[in-house]
Amino acid sequence: MRREELVDLNAFLMVADTGNFTRAAALLGTSQSALSHTIRRLETRLGVRLLTRTTRSVSLTEAGDRLSATLRPALDSIATELASLGDLRERPAGTIRITAAEHASNTVVWPALQRLLPRYPDIHVELSIDSGFVDIVKERFDAGVRLGEAIAKDMVAVRIGPDLRMIVVGAPAYFASRPVPRTPQDLAAHDCINLRLRSAGGLYAWELEKDGHEIRVRVEGQLAFNSIEMIRRAALAGFGLAFVMEDQVRADIDEGRLIPVLEDWCPPFAGYHLYYPSRRQPAAAFSILVDALRYRGP
Repeated sequence: MRREELVDLNAFLMVADTGNFTRAAALLGTSQSALSHTIRRLETRLGVRLLTRTTRSVSLTEAGDRLSATLRPALDSIATELASLGDLRERPAGTIRITAAEHASNTVVWPALQRLLPRYPDIHVELSIDSGFVDIVKERFDAGVRLGEAIAKDMVAVRIGPDLRMIVVGAPAYFASRPVPRTPQDLAAHDCINLRLRSAGGLYAWELEKDGHEIRVRVEGQLAFNSIEMIRRAALAGFGLAFVMEDQVRADIDEGRLIPVLEDWCPPFAGYHLYYPSRRQPAAAFSILVDALRYRGP
């Protein structure tokens, strides 16, 4: 197979995986027009149409679907073998792409990277901050970070952080004119600060649990943010109750700026895990990163 043919097939697979010429071109480091020319060249060579294009989307034809199903395992195998060649180097090297939410990035991933990277200058890490669920195979990430309970069964999961806890808090100034809520139903009588989910676009329903009984509460109030820091600031200013990670407001609680409520409805839950495809053959650089992130207890 000529080099040009391999390049064309890789470009086609990137478009098939992303479903978008603009995104595929960015990932390949080329222009959208050059990528379109590459796909047309491949279709002309094969004598079949591989993609159906509209103004808003790209979908696979029957021929394109068959080619994609054949190419994906073959090119993944090539990529894995190329990565494994790095094991023959004297020092581990390579680029590792990870997707994680902002809280996980700040509290778990970045502290580990600060310790690891100075010792391994040939290891490069690209960290993509995304609070939504990401198909790491489709988006070409090496691994993702999510809460343990949200990981698909066909993934390898490595615990990288302690148990976490969401907690309801309010400022003393807020409670000066409001009663303290005793049950989740009491939240209906309170101003609450909503979180707008960046991925789904809807408002987050507060998830509370006591003695195995789970309840999701749709709260109301004057404010909604897609930033946890803004929710914290609004709570500190007395604009309402907030539902946030305990570690994000622990200093505020300890110093009396925020008061926790409904604590018996806020149990801990499984913390962050690094996950990656079970079929992946880890390269040396990736294995070193996994070991650096692995949670070993308090």
